[in-house]
Amino acid sequence: MNDLVKAMESLQEGQYTCVLCRGDMICTSRERGVKPLLDWLDSGTDVKGFSAADKVVGRGAAFLYVLLGVKAVYAPVMSRGAIDTLQENGIGVQYETAAEHIMNRAGTGYCPMEEAVSGISSPEEALRAVRKRLAELRT
Repeated sequence: MNDLVKAMESLQEGQYTCVLCRGDMICTSRERGVKPLLDWLDSGTDVKGFSAADKVVGRGAAFLYVLLGVKAVYAPVMSRGAIDTLQENGIGVQYETAAEHIMNRAGTGYCPMEEAVSGISSPEEALRAVRKRLAELRT
């Protein structure tokens, strides 16, 4: 079974929000939003070459996947901006639904992470923008 299929199955069966797989190694999270990706980045967890399955992937998350060095990402819902960002960085993409934008949890507007990275093309700049937006949301 390839890594992406294994990640997809684990996402559904384990009721996780995010799963990364490579061979026998697997990283899972039940945290929401971009938190698992930031946790793996901050902890220095080496997931280069892993395949990822995530509940929803917007452009903010896509940039974080680029920084993590994954080779493929699946999500049932992925924004067109995320698809472009991943493909432009050589990351394989698989999704069920391509959305123009990811909406916020209340459904009243765009996802704050999508808004935070609007107009940004550098993964490093996107990381700073995501962290800044998260800090603003906490206060």
